[in-house]
Amino acid sequence: MNHLDLAARAAAIELLLLDVDGVLTDGSVIYADDGTELKRFHVRDGSGLKLWRTAGKRVAIVSGRKSVAVDRRAAELGIAPVLQGRDDKRAALAEVLAATGLRPEQVCAIGDDLPDVPLFRACGLAVAVADACAEARVAAQYVTAVPGGRGAVRDAIEWLLKLPGRWDELVADYVGRAAGPSSPPRP
Repeated sequence: MNHLDLAARAAAIELLLLDVDGVLTDGSVIYADDGTELKRFHVRDGSGLKLWRTAGKRVAIVSGRKSVAVDRRAAELGIAPVLQGRDDKRAALAEVLAATGLRPEQVCAIGDDLPDVPLFRACGLAVAVADACAEARVAAQYVTAVPGGRGAVRDAIEWLLKLPGRWDELVADYVGRAAGPSSPPRP
């Protein structure tokens, strides 16, 4: 696929559909002595997702596992819907499409393992994280420069927004808002 085709497909993306373990996290499952499951999320993924939402885009989660930590992180980032415990990710995609009114070509799936491959084939664009299994990397249109849980979602967002030329505008707007009113020049 050439750059112009990718840019057109990226411009049509309205929703990121994220896997959790191995994408938003490094794939480790950690249990505390009391049985609590712990997950570690990367803050740059969070800031990238906020910028994505600032661009008027949406985010959903589809995960094969269930975790309270995922619900908490999704709530912090304003992500909805969040579908957990879903082994059949294509069926979950159908639920997300019904809930959002979007079409498959408006969705970019980000994943790392075999359960994500059928989802990749059903969406407009697919992104595999750098440490994804070989089958996921082959099925994706883009492979991130960094592994899951280490800013891979941010990397994917930058790629998606740079293809149609939106990244610089969004960053400039964000930096301008964060700077607040300008200071008078110093004498």
